[in-house]
Amino acid sequence: MFGSRVQDEVEMQRRPNNRIFPDERQNQSKPLYHVARADRFGANRIDVKNPEKLKVLNEGSKPWHQCILDPGSNTVLRWNRVFLVACLFALFIDPFFYYLPLVRKHDDGSSCVAKDQGLSIRITVLRSVADLFYMLNIAIKFHTAYVDPKSRVLGKGELVVDIKKIQQRYIRTDFFVDVLAAVPLPQVTVWLIMPAIKNSDYNVRNTTFALIIVIQYVIRMYLIVPLSNQIIKAVGVVAKSAWGGAAYNLLLYMLASHITGAIYYLLSIERQITCWDQQCLAESNDTLCKLIFISCENNGADGYSEWQNKTLIFDNCDATNSNIQFSYGLFSSALSKGAVSSPFLEKYFFCLWWGLLQLSSSGNPLVTSAFIVENAFAIAIGAISLILFAQLIGNMQTYLQSISKRLEEWRLRQRDMDEWMRHHQLPAHLQERVRRFVQVKWLATRGVEEESILQALPADIRRDVQRHLCLDLVRRVPFFSEMDDQLLDAICERLVSFLCPENTYISREGDPVNEMLFIIRGKLESSTTNGGRSNFFNSIILRPGDFAGEELLTWALLPKTNVHFPLSTRTVRSLTEVEAFALRAEDLKFVANQFRRLHSKKLQHTFRFYSHHWRTWAACFIQAAWRQHQRRKLAESLSRWESYSWWSEDHPTADKPRQEGTSSGGTRTIAEGAIAHMHKLASASRRFRAEDTAIRRLQKPDEPDFSADHFD
Repeated sequence: MFGSRVQDEVEMQRRPNNRIFPDERQNQSKPLYHVARADRFGANRIDVKNPEKLKVLNEGSKPWHQCILDPGSNTVLRWNRVFLVACLFALFIDPFFYYLPLVRKHDDGSSCVAKDQGLSIRITVLRSVADLFYMLNIAIKFHTAYVDPKSRVLGKGELVVDIKKIQQRYIRTDFFVDVLAAVPLPQVTVWLIMPAIKNSDYNVRNTTFALIIVIQYVIRMYLIVPLSNQIIKAVGVVAKSAWGGAAYNLLLYMLASHITGAIYYLLSIERQITCWDQQCLAESNDTLCKLIFISCENNGADGYSEWQNKTLIFDNCDATNSNIQFSYGLFSSALSKGAVSSPFLEKYFFCLWWGLLQLSSSGNPLVTSAFIVENAFAIAIGAISLILFAQLIGNMQTYLQSISKRLEEWRLRQRDMDEWMRHHQLPAHLQERVRRFVQVKWLATRGVEEESILQALPADIRRDVQRHLCLDLVRRVPFFSEMDDQLLDAICERLVSFLCPENTYISREGDPVNEMLFIIRGKLESSTTNGGRSNFFNSIILRPGDFAGEELLTWALLPKTNVHFPLSTRTVRSLTEVEAFALRAEDLKFVANQFRRLHSKKLQHTFRFYSHHWRTWAACFIQAAWRQHQRRKLAESLSRWESYSWWSEDHPTADKPRQEGTSSGGTRTIAEGAIAHMHKLASASRRFRAEDTAIRRLQKPDEPDFSADHFD
């Protein structure tokens, strides 16, 4: 009562002029959440024990900037997925800033350091687009509710939806980290800080630039961890499919190789500048060495041509010359092959290959010099590569095993079954039938236990799923097509799948019947000898839409059902692989109670028309009646002939002209013929009586009780 009163008060506050429309209380649907009043309980809170999938906690009279989002809704989950892709895109873009410096070689053998202006513009635009997602994420977090920690005693707890409480909590927790991740530090560094640095030492400038990017890069990598945890908490996995999960982990590994290659490129540039710096200091006594001349911007400055003709730093720092004294260590590969001065795509793929090679081999082929930064970089590669490679192999193995897990389980069961059959010395043909059944079941279900999945679902969802799977197939059965939706739902809810390989006996004549089959695919042969009668055999073909085991339906619809199952009157054998739905005896008994309320002649006639028992009885009855009709016609014909012969004996004058010319032997011939016809007439009479007895013995088959009299 109290919750209803509070909900009414909140609804009145949402409406203009606090109006309540007539009959609104009766038509109003039950609210999803319990909203407590802020003036008594503090912050507005919402109970999320039974949340729906899509929840946007938006009150109609509030503007969009005051809307509150549920952290477990599909809207937030969809945004988390989009933001995760944006984070990966940003992590992919940031290392490209390390490719901005390049070494430009001239025809006279001199070199200089320049900045790739076109690349810097493209990377700045892409990075700015990625930054918009981080800013939008901050705005969304300011309007996303959170679960009150004090309410996590039972269930999911209560959501705090007060906008002020949400903003205060977000500012105290993750706001500053999100701001640091969203600030466009690389753009500011490239276009503002780097040009303002007056120091001519390029290593100082590049090191400052690299540290700024690395700091923000680490923060952005940190944001992926809680973001992935939120997605996993909501749906269980980051990727919906096993292949998607494997591709996601491989993408992270390639991203690590991309970062490693970019750092390797920047350190190669710095190592080249270090060599020039040392050689410049070494020859400062002989020539006036100005390190600013290594910048391509100062190539036309005063004194550059004179310095270029006298200096030897380009010859002494040539990485292709193995006789130089300076050791480049692990950076000699990039410098000697000209990766630092190649076009962008060439140097990018070279560095990406180098990073992937080192992470895959844990840095084994690296040959370093005594340079501290170089050795620290090699140590970091060796340590990180072990962690990343182990994580990649472990996750890839988990995802790929999940794809073939069902197949491996089926192979193990098949091997255990083969060993069991060999141990018990089953015949070869019986072993083949067992293997065939296992194969048919695997091809149809792929190892998925459908019944266990359906039983784990709530009753409402299970009913809807069964209705979707079975309703159209059940309506194909003519007997069920005459029933209403309520009975069809009851039938669909209790149907189970049934698989049968080729040439398998499903039931034999005289065996108890414990389930009723509704054929979906395949063909069945149904035959009967009518209880072992001599010279009697009836066989029909059951196709999709037919049903078998109707004796069980007759047994279930009897007013007083016997405890024992009915006996089968037909032998049912599969001609092809059969897929069907089965309705067990106990389930059919429940549905039969529903059938009894249908006391219509139409349903009774439908059952008789499609019942194979009634069809067999009708065929036998028609055959017996036809034979009886033929015998009756023969008997009438013999009777007429006999009456004619006796009339001839009573009136001999009629035959006198013929008898005058005959002898006494002819008279005896006529008498013998009359006696023979009398015998035929007697045998025809006996056959008529036997045929009449057969028709009387050919009783109607049992049928369900469609009347409702036993309920009265």
